[in-house]
Amino acid sequence: MASRISIRHLISTYLASHQSKALKFLNSCQSLSHLFQIQSHLIITGLLQVQNPSFSSRFLKLCTQHCDIQYTALVFRCIHFPDTFTVNTVINAYASSSMRDYAIVFYYQTLKNGFFPNSFTFTPLISACAKMGRVGSGQKCHGQVVKNGVDGVLHVGNSLMHFYSCCGFIGLARKVFDEMPRRDVVSWNSIVNGYVKMGELVVARELFDAMPYRNLVGWNVMMNGHLNSNNPGKCLKLFREMAQSGVNGNDATIVIALTACARSARMKEGKSVHGCVIKASKDLNLITSTTLIHMYSRCGREEIARLVFDRISVKNIVCWNAMILGYCIHGNPKDGLNLYSDLLSSRSEGPDEITFVGILCACAREGLLTEARKHFGEMSDVFGIKPSFAHYWCMANLLAKFGLMQEAIETLKNIPVESNLPLESSLWSELLGSARFRGDVILGEQIANKLIDQDPKNFWHYLLLVNIYAAAGRWDEVTQTKERMKKRGIERTPGCGLKDLKEIVHNMSAT
Repeated sequence: MASRISIRHLISTYLASHQSKALKFLNSCQSLSHLFQIQSHLIITGLLQVQNPSFSSRFLKLCTQHCDIQYTALVFRCIHFPDTFTVNTVINAYASSSMRDYAIVFYYQTLKNGFFPNSFTFTPLISACAKMGRVGSGQKCHGQVVKNGVDGVLHVGNSLMHFYSCCGFIGLARKVFDEMPRRDVVSWNSIVNGYVKMGELVVARELFDAMPYRNLVGWNVMMNGHLNSNNPGKCLKLFREMAQSGVNGNDATIVIALTACARSARMKEGKSVHGCVIKASKDLNLITSTTLIHMYSRCGREEIARLVFDRISVKNIVCWNAMILGYCIHGNPKDGLNLYSDLLSSRSEGPDEITFVGILCACAREGLLTEARKHFGEMSDVFGIKPSFAHYWCMANLLAKFGLMQEAIETLKNIPVESNLPLESSLWSELLGSARFRGDVILGEQIANKLIDQDPKNFWHYLLLVNIYAAAGRWDEVTQTKERMKKRGIERTPGCGLKDLKEIVHNMSAT
């Protein structure tokens, strides 16, 4: 009996000694090589096999920070007595990786092995389902939430709301919201954002007004929602309301407000927003500076836009594009072509597809057919950029301007049928509509009908066709097209419009 006690005491002393040493290693781990040393120590001493959840979970946490998910899962298999925190660590690692679907598989595997989940188990699982758009898996997770009695936990409810909103089930998101025993500002922002994404801005505003506390995130969500729904006026009204309520905006707020000023050509308000930035003694970051360039260009003040551009110490291709397109579309096209030459001389970054939209537009405005052919060829031959819909349209527009209708038609026949065309169709439709093809109306009609064939439920394609007929005075066809839209149930899509820097393109003109 005494010998057994002695052996147990020796084992206990041995483990305690090595645990103390391992804890020091864990606390000082800063690199992958150091992590491998710790793992070797744990394997040699057998500490991974000992029932010590604190140890194994801390080591596993380090694995998620320094190693890939497959290595983390391999280490998990070596742990003989994983606790809930340890299992949750692996689930979270899977959910944060490119192997999100394995988070769900792993969860059900551990359930079979006797795992008891807690509320923190489900947050990463539900998040993974939202990112993957897995409605069925997410609803099963919701069932598990209810089964395990954690449906009343705040962060779980917030995750479920986010999941249903992301998957387009705003009614279910609202049901979760209404049934929550307690809500925080994240809950309110989440449901407001859900309605904004669905284009239901009236309901979103009602909820926003009912919020006990409105923080900056909520204001930005509402402003961005109105901006993306092509209502920059309401966006700016919200910006003023936010300022009056005493909430200070961040960089995202400034970009949203400036973009709204650009889209509505509100120079006075744009300068006011610019003044707010200066008054707050904020350094202009690259994104804000680029948005200012865009705003001033859209308002016809390219000289101020150029001042902002010249003050940017380290320029990327986005700000170069903003200034080049500002000249090419809204200002003096020759200045845009000269700035393009400066871009090539700077050797900082090469042009991209957006750059060439501006260059070809400048050539169209100036009637520079030879130069346009040269730049169009250089796109693929020199810079390896595959021409897209916008580039072919610019070239066809210019060819038609010179009366080369057959060549214009042949150019448009080369447009690649890209798998993502329907996703960007609003961009191309507005581009076509604003460029106002100067040749035979039949050509514009052919393009619009081609778009309708590719995406027959898209409102913007029909609107383009209506505009083409209206510009040609063919009012019978306008009426017929509208009747066809009505029969097919084609309605304006809420929130559908141009986004980001590509939005600059939609004012392109071949005049």
